[in-house]
Amino acid sequence: MNLNGKIALVTGASSGIGAATALKLAGQGVKVGLAARRIDRLQDLVTQIKANGGEAIAIQMDVVDPASVQGGVDELIKAYGTIDILFNNAGLMPASDIETLKTDEWARMVDVNVKGLLNSTAAVLPYMQKQHSGHIFNTSSIAGRKVFPGLTVYCATKHAVTAFSEGLRLEVGKKHNIRVTCIQPGAVDTELFEHVSDKGYREQMEGLRDQMAFLKADDIANTILFALQAPDYVNVAELFVLPTDQPW
Repeated sequence: MNLNGKIALVTGASSGIGAATALKLAGQGVKVGLAARRIDRLQDLVTQIKANGGEAIAIQMDVVDPASVQGGVDELIKAYGTIDILFNNAGLMPASDIETLKTDEWARMVDVNVKGLLNSTAAVLPYMQKQHSGHIFNTSSIAGRKVFPGLTVYCATKHAVTAFSEGLRLEVGKKHNIRVTCIQPGAVDTELFEHVSDKGYREQMEGLRDQMAFLKADDIANTILFALQAPDYVNVAELFVLPTDQPW
């Protein structure tokens, strides 16, 4: 895909992988819709992108709310006319043992990590079908391949993302000329650990930084550019990206 002039929607764009990817896309001439709940951070990112010669708009969006998602997509379409790239990146990663029964955290993970992704896909897909082209990226995880104690519900949501991504590719690839890529990062230096309310698991996860060199958000953004810039007949369906010294 020639990226110059393309239109992208990035959810979870206020920090981490989403923000890094938005900056990379804008640097390639993509007009970016930055979507998240923290509008102040998005506006700062818009300012940064425009200062570097790019183009972007801030879209306050809660992916859990279908009406909010549809309103955000409508805002992007009104601004730029279409949408070529969707990056479903919003996600949460609380950690706790199942027996602690933190059901509110379970529900929030399912709402954001799974339902939020479905809401964004449902709002964007009709536009891609109409133009018979597009590329959808979904952020899964190493937790979408393996299961880890304390992250059982999170792993379940990321396994769902991996499965949905493959099913979506099978259904819309040939029929609608839409590519689908599932990104599966290992340890990345982002804000995900901030969602961990369990003190023991928070300390355990922070301790991993002493065991390996975490990936940077830019590393994942670069893999997304790689998949986007592949020839149109090539669909990079999965990207499993780990630190070289990650032992699990």
